Amino acid sequence: MNSEFTIAVHSLVLLAHLPDHMASSQKIADNVSTNPARIRKIMSCLRNHGFVRTKEGIGGGYILQRDPDEITLGQIYRSVSSATIKPNWCSGDPEEECVVASNIQLVMDEVFEETDQYFSAYLDRISIASILKKIKQYK
Repeated sequence: MNSEFTIAVHSLVLLAHLPDHMASSQKIADNVSTNPARIRKIMSCLRNHGFVRTKEGIGGGYILQRDPDEITLGQIYRSVSSATIKPNWCSGDPEEECVVASNIQLVMDEVFEETDQYFSAYLDRISIASILKKIKQYK
């Protein structure tokens, strides 16, 4: 899992909390506790996938494009961080004579791919609206 996913979810939940209001990258960054450039990068990805609309200039920012009940964490995951369960490095060497060393990478790739699919399917059951609802229970 990478931080882009968490930032994307946080940003969309904030926008759902502020319906019909534009939020600048600075406002979102302050809420997320990161810098506006990082927010703009992630929000650009979310805009490209149809989750938010943007308006440039004074009074501009980001606003939800879709109903928060219809945006799932699975959709966000696939948009900003899909296949991040698999590590960047895997043990073994396909050139080795040992059956374990030469095939572990292939088998582990399958395991990570299946895990990613299950994880993504689980996240499809959670909406931005449901996250906001849970947050509001902590008032």
